[in-house]
Amino acid sequence: QFFVFCHGLLQLSQLLVSGYLKSSISTIERRYGLSSRTSGLLASFNEVGNTLLIVFISYFGSRVHRPRFIGAGAILVSLAGFLMSLPHFITGPYEFDQSVASTFSNTTDLCQPRPRANLSDASCTPRASRENHEVLLVMFIAQALLGIGGVPIQPFGISYIDDFASERNSPLYLGILFSVTVIGPGVAFMLGSAMLRFYVDIDKVSGAEVQLTHEDPRWVGAWWLGFLVAASLVALSAVPYFFFPREMPKEVGEVLQVGLFALLLPGFPLVLLRNLRHPVYLLVVLAQVNISAMVAGLATFMGKFLERQFSLTASFANMIIGAVNIPGAMVGIVVGGAILKRFQMSLRRCSALCVLGMFLCLLVAFPLLFLGCPTQKVAGVTYSDSSEFGHHELECNLQCNCPEKAYNPICGSNSIEYISPCSAGCRAVNIQEDTNAVLNYTNCSCISENGSFANPGTCSTGCSHLFLPFVVLSCLAGILASTSHTPSFMLILRSIQPEDKSFAVGIQFMLLRVLAWMPGPILYGSAIDTTCILWEKRCDRKAACRYYDNTLFRRRW
Repeated sequence: QFFVFCHGLLQLSQLLVSGYLKSSISTIERRYGLSSRTSGLLASFNEVGNTLLIVFISYFGSRVHRPRFIGAGAILVSLAGFLMSLPHFITGPYEFDQSVASTFSNTTDLCQPRPRANLSDASCTPRASRENHEVLLVMFIAQALLGIGGVPIQPFGISYIDDFASERNSPLYLGILFSVTVIGPGVAFMLGSAMLRFYVDIDKVSGAEVQLTHEDPRWVGAWWLGFLVAASLVALSAVPYFFFPREMPKEVGEVLQVGLFALLLPGFPLVLLRNLRHPVYLLVVLAQVNISAMVAGLATFMGKFLERQFSLTASFANMIIGAVNIPGAMVGIVVGGAILKRFQMSLRRCSALCVLGMFLCLLVAFPLLFLGCPTQKVAGVTYSDSSEFGHHELECNLQCNCPEKAYNPICGSNSIEYISPCSAGCRAVNIQEDTNAVLNYTNCSCISENGSFANPGTCSTGCSHLFLPFVVLSCLAGILASTSHTPSFMLILRSIQPEDKSFAVGIQFMLLRVLAWMPGPILYGSAIDTTCILWEKRCDRKAACRYYDNTLFRRRW
């Protein structure tokens, strides 16, 4: 029972490390200027290390000291977690465009008629571009290590428990572990929600110097902090494993040796063919591949989607996912299992239940295509009303010599957004005395109506009333889709020969990894990138996306 407790703790903290990346992905994109395709590749890269090794590890399953192997894997996972946070410590402080000269920047993005030094070249030193490659390299290595370290944890833990637990208790123990793996991602998103409220350079600058609030589009939260917390938890959970015996006395109950590692069979290719030729097995696994690819992409970018569609902070978006969507999916899984148990379903009924769950999910999810916000009007990006302004739109800030890459969005009194105070032609800024926070910008040559002033931050898209229906429907769709989770597993387990069972589940997970969890986030990230209308430029390369076409983003997503 102590082993089960330790294993639950370890699996939870391992999932914290891998799930936390998903919760902070939009923040990491902004901080290091990554496209969603790159961040999707990063998010799925841990599956690479995992897939390459899982077959070998399962093969040696019964011949090694399993608890020590689990402990060693956990040490690797915790190392990976610490490595993930390393980029924060090897790069300089986060720089953003400001209107008020401060300790870290003496430039201002107000309209200045005299020529200014070109900002975009100043920040692109060879060191800056090298720094960027280093950051990506470190993160990809960390993700690969995370995958490799995670390999022994689940299969060895499950087989160890199954070997030494009594037959009566084994399902209970495995059920406990399964529920932990479902709760894990929810906890990770909540951790993300908490950490992203702190400013990224909380350790490098004092609070008084930071003039950003979380609502600010330039805000970057302390993404690295969560990795430190999660990695420390993994390291702590790893300790007891080095003290468990190689074998335990079996709990009271009859002895039953289940070969979880059927890969030792000499007839390996024959079994593989036999299973893949089985139509039910093949179809169900393909169905699972499709839904898993969707879930992998959704889980990676759901936070980003909510942030962009409904102008939410990263912290709040994570809280919604962790507190509403993931628990919804858990409810669905439990309900599906309960229906199976209550009605003692045949295989045909199992598949009918899966079809029904998916069909209802589609019905509920269909309105989500239309629930979202229009793209905000951004002068010169999504909006140029030539009839009203003549060519005033371009000429109103010509004398300002605006730096190309300035990004400090403001909302004009004409409710049009401008990329920076300079692009709105604003010449003056009002500052709150004590906090140094910007109150508003005045004397803006591009804003003609309502007093030609502007407020800091993006313009609201004015559709916050759609957020609640979106959350309710997406949660409901998640519940309905996940009712098919347990029946689809039953279809697999009951349709194949008993001696192939563990092997078939192994192949199933291999296929899910290779066909769903790896490509899923990359596909989603690439689709998201196609809807970008304004890219940030860093050293003449595309960095993170500044503005998306919200309607396209929603439809392609």
